[in-house]
Amino acid sequence: MAKGMTSVTRKILMALSGFFLLVFLLQHCAINFLSVISPDTFNEVSHFMGTNPLIQFLLQPVLAFGLVFHLAMGIVLELQNRDARPVKYAVNKPGENASWVSRNMIITGIMIFLFLLLHSADFWFPELKVKYIDGDMTGMTAEGHFRYYEELQHQFHNPIRVGLYALSFVFLSLHLMHGFQSAFQSVGFQHNKYTPIIKKLGTIYAIVIPAAFVFIALYHFINA
Repeated sequence: MAKGMTSVTRKILMALSGFFLLVFLLQHCAINFLSVISPDTFNEVSHFMGTNPLIQFLLQPVLAFGLVFHLAMGIVLELQNRDARPVKYAVNKPGENASWVSRNMIITGIMIFLFLLLHSADFWFPELKVKYIDGDMTGMTAEGHFRYYEELQHQFHNPIRVGLYALSFVFLSLHLMHGFQSAFQSVGFQHNKYTPIIKKLGTIYAIVIPAAFVFIALYHFINA
């Protein structure tokens, strides 16, 4: 990171990347939930997302950068905050000053990043291989139908894998519990009337979205 970048600037950039990832997470959840409602629609939307040049060559690299940037900025801010504390948490009774989640955002963030590596190994890397190494852009199986729904179900037939996915979304929920409202605070949005509403929306988002992902995984595990 640039040496001249102030702490406030880092927090704002962290918040902006967080907003971007919140939008992506909502969109990703909506698409995946289609696999529960309509496999055919899920296949069609997945094929569009996987073959659209704008998404593949512009938005996808931006997403990858946003994920890495958000994690890196979080680590920088955490190290900066630790250096700035005159009294260590062990002496200062951290539980009386801040919640466990707010004090361990870096831990939940790293756990989420590790999950993303697993998720990439399950879906993203194989998808890149099929399209850009094998040269198959049709999205079709040998039987002549879209492969996306079958691939999704195949990944969730293993109970250990499903358990890891569920655990990762618990960490995501914890991360969002603090991160949602913190992002608004970092960009200077604080209002006596609207801040409580944002906190409530953040809690709803932090529970509903991860729970939906867990439901999707369990649904395909049961119906695999």
